[in-house]
Amino acid sequence: MKRASVFLLTALLLMTMATPTMAAKREKFGVDKRHDEIKREKVETSTEKFRWKMVMPWSKGILFYDMAVHFADSVRLASGGRLDIKPMSAGELVPADQTFDAVAQGSAEIAHESPLYWKGKDEAFVAFSSVPFGLDHEGYMIWLQEGGGLELAQELYGKFNLEAFPCGQTGQEMGIFSNKRAVSPVDFKGLKVRTVGWYMDILNSMGCSATPLPGGEVYLALERGVIDGAEYSTPAITYPMGFDDITKYSIQPGVHQPGFQCFIIINKDAWAKLPSDLQWIVKVCSKETDTWALNWIQKLNAEALLKIKEKIEIVQMDKDTRIAFRKASKTYLDGLKAKYPSVKKVLDSQEAFIKEFADWRDARSGVAPWPYETYINGRTNE
Repeated sequence: MKRASVFLLTALLLMTMATPTMAAKREKFGVDKRHDEIKREKVETSTEKFRWKMVMPWSKGILFYDMAVHFADSVRLASGGRLDIKPMSAGELVPADQTFDAVAQGSAEIAHESPLYWKGKDEAFVAFSSVPFGLDHEGYMIWLQEGGGLELAQELYGKFNLEAFPCGQTGQEMGIFSNKRAVSPVDFKGLKVRTVGWYMDILNSMGCSATPLPGGEVYLALERGVIDGAEYSTPAITYPMGFDDITKYSIQPGVHQPGFQCFIIINKDAWAKLPSDLQWIVKVCSKETDTWALNWIQKLNAEALLKIKEKIEIVQMDKDTRIAFRKASKTYLDGLKAKYPSVKKVLDSQEAFIKEFADWRDARSGVAPWPYETYINGRTNE
């Protein structure tokens, strides 16, 4: 009797295990494209050693610098020291604004940077960093890795003798630190705000007076009333700047940068000299840094915001204001697309991804991980 029971149990188990295969009507959904690429490539461990200089627009006191160092450390460890990259902060080898040209011309082999800074080279660079009401951190990672975004980045950077790989995502930035409480469209009229890039033009179109002050000048400008408010970065990056000491409010959300993407850029001639195993190590370490940076900064953001809230009030733009900013952003971006074919190409790709992802975003909504009391009191979405 016992033997019969064991036999029956075994038979049922085998049937359960076999059912998915036997009943399947479709082939496996999705393939890892890289696997086929690897199968065709003969990768051997090289013995040659390389020493690279890494330039950047960051100083040592900002978390972006730590991202660059993390990447360099990862490459040195993974390569067993065969590729040793020396990070050099802004001004150490070249001024911050010469980072791009230094690598393109071969004065340095590699840089850590954000495409936002190279607007003057090609307007489309901005779209690879942050777009008002555009891709968030999740969107950038998916679009760049699986949605054709990296190929578009390589195409654009390639025009300047550069290879490029995503290497540091910080997520959504904070909104505007301000001494004026602005939550409705009328509140923003005449507001003097420090910001940069496309958001500056969008704010001006909404009746603000926006100016692109360098980060080092923002505190004094706020303190002296030269500007009413300023946005700069995430809570963790902004907190050391002390804006909460001299402002009353932080106006959320940061609609200007739902995600902020950094890259490494590499001189094409230097890249071509690397053996294939070291090239793969660089690419894998850039992805590792991209993921680590997001998780690291998000944890720090949560801690920093608690400190910021001790001194200032967090206020939210009302729904009508967010919609008004969304409309103004679309009008502005459509104008850029009409003027710059390169911008149109990149933004069309991002917008197509956003539409494709929308049904899944909607279907999975409603389970935001709020604290228990928050959720049962009706706040189910993020």
